[in-house]
Amino acid sequence: MKRVFLAAALGAAMITGAAAVAADSSDAALKAAIAGSARTPANVARDGARHPYETLTFFGIKPNMTVVELAPGGGWYTEILAPYLREQGKLIAAGSDPQGSEGARRSAARFQQKLDANPAAYDKVEIGAFAPPTTYRIAPKGTADMVLTFRNIHNWIPIGDEGLKVLFSQVYDSLKPGGVFGVVEHRLPANKVQDAKASSGYMHEAYVIKLAESAGFKLAGKSEINANPKDKADHEGGVWALPPTYANKDVDRAKYEAIGESDRMTLKFVKP
Repeated sequence: MKRVFLAAALGAAMITGAAAVAADSSDAALKAAIAGSARTPANVARDGARHPYETLTFFGIKPNMTVVELAPGGGWYTEILAPYLREQGKLIAAGSDPQGSEGARRSAARFQQKLDANPAAYDKVEIGAFAPPTTYRIAPKGTADMVLTFRNIHNWIPIGDEGLKVLFSQVYDSLKPGGVFGVVEHRLPANKVQDAKASSGYMHEAYVIKLAESAGFKLAGKSEINANPKDKADHEGGVWALPPTYANKDVDRAKYEAIGESDRMTLKFVKP
């Protein structure tokens, strides 16, 4: 198990990733969802890089929670979260706005088609909408136990500081007191410069923490579950040069394949 680093200032109020995994080691329902038939083979193939069991147990997920997944994209985590929460909890997938632009409507329709194709797994997924800086149909105020986002924050940087404040406040308001905001994001080494639009896809961990804390969140823990020390974040074409995207196609493909997927921060925030 990879080491988990904690913010010492929070002391006993914080948990370690190791303790979270140990406490949930008997979560058979989560293991079953990860091994379940709802998952596509291409997504399963990435488990070794994305560590879904360790990540979700670090965040403290339980099957009776109301969980919001922000910007689910193609549904990599949706394939796990929906079956896991189906019987006792609730999953709200807040992605492309079905009432938004033409592009957003097409994206929302593709996601809905994925859900409709497997009602046994996805029939209880609720659809929200998340289109910063204008649309935040996430969850009614104070009703979510957990909000999760995976490798998305760099996409939100262009909305600017004020837009980001609103975004993080919307997430904060959607959570119950004690609710968790779980973040996985590509990590830029502290000694490298993060440009204003995070155009490489990488972000400073300290900057993400600052964004969350400015909205009122408290850092409850940070984990190296999704770390990759081989990734130096200095690739032509940014993070998308790495698998699974291989943005540079065959150029240096063997090098990028040897590096693997990106180095990622895994941060757990709590609403006091």
